[in-house]
Amino acid sequence: MKIKQVEAFLMSYAMPEPIVLPFYGGERTILKRDAMLIRVEAENGLKGFAPGPAHVPARNDINSVIAPLLAGKELAMILDSPPDFAPQTRKNYDAVEFALLDLMAKDQGVPLSELLGGRKRDRIKVYGSAGMYMTPEGYAQEAAAIAEMGFPSYKMRPALGPDQDLRTVELMREAMGPDKGIMIDAHAWWRMGDLNYSYETVLQLAKGMAAYAPDWLEEPLPPDDHESYRKLTSENILPIASGEHEQTDDGFMDLIDTKAVNVVQMDAFCQGGLKSAKKIFQGVQDKGLVFAYHSWGTTLEVLVAAHLGICWPANVVEWLEYPCYSHDKKPGIYPFPLADEILTESMPLENGEILVPDRPGIGIDVNESVIEKYPFLPGPWSIFKIDSPPETIAVTGDHSIKWIDGKET
Repeated sequence: MKIKQVEAFLMSYAMPEPIVLPFYGGERTILKRDAMLIRVEAENGLKGFAPGPAHVPARNDINSVIAPLLAGKELAMILDSPPDFAPQTRKNYDAVEFALLDLMAKDQGVPLSELLGGRKRDRIKVYGSAGMYMTPEGYAQEAAAIAEMGFPSYKMRPALGPDQDLRTVELMREAMGPDKGIMIDAHAWWRMGDLNYSYETVLQLAKGMAAYAPDWLEEPLPPDDHESYRKLTSENILPIASGEHEQTDDGFMDLIDTKAVNVVQMDAFCQGGLKSAKKIFQGVQDKGLVFAYHSWGTTLEVLVAAHLGICWPANVVEWLEYPCYSHDKKPGIYPFPLADEILTESMPLENGEILVPDRPGIGIDVNESVIEKYPFLPGPWSIFKIDSPPETIAVTGDHSIKWIDGKET
């Protein structure tokens, strides 16, 4: 089976009004959300799909560099021996590879998971991810609402100052009761300029938050400061998580081999793809750690990640992030209807787990009409305005980079 065409499409959903979110030391504005859909078409008309990095350089790389090298080639040959790409292009190819494997799985009449290693189970545990820069009472209300949707755990993003952050966790625990999980994503604590939380502040907050038994404290320190992570994790106060900003396999393996964290996180579609994921999963298993996906986009991302996750035992790849958006009157972070509309049907959620379909390929049809319905809008999706020292940073949709300039190229 020969490849006819490879295309990467960027799409955007513009917020009805800019969403302005004050935090301790600044203000964040959400203007839109972007998504990428990768489509691979064979000469016989069969199509494979995958998500990809939602920014312009990745789209241009896929369409201008990768696609011409794959067109006209045999699919099996590409998968067996892909072209030798430069490092960044290789990362973008890793996203394309999932679409190639979806195409192969459909041709063979097997689920995608069978080509990703073979499923060891048919479901994976998911947590509801939302909460950004609200009042403590607002977090508590949303936490209870997400729990009511059937999610066993809720992840939020605190940025209110140490006292209010601790108060937030206390109120969430009261609202959710003792049986639901709490994940605290502290990614803002090192993005506050002069008000960045010091190691000592983080240590004291971790001790205070431990009383409310969170599942983990995520990125409480700058993600490249592995030495501080090792120090904090060795305190055994509560589980520490990081990984979504690692740039290389070596960075991941340093986190894993030195047990700098308890929970390792990765976005499989912009941080290395199938080959890197397998290496990371094996390292996590060998060191007795836990893996939890970073998945902060569309349901297509969640679905493909789920296919890969179920190829490993549940005590290795334990968690899959399920972003909760507020369209259709649902509780969630903000509206992003494209996230759901990209698939023709929803994934079944049962007892806090997604049931991964066993139909050929990814198992749910992609709704290609979203390409026309949500045309790409150039420019940053999110803007951070930091009070001291004064700084404004516009960012694009590559979550694997701490700060990425919002200028489109």
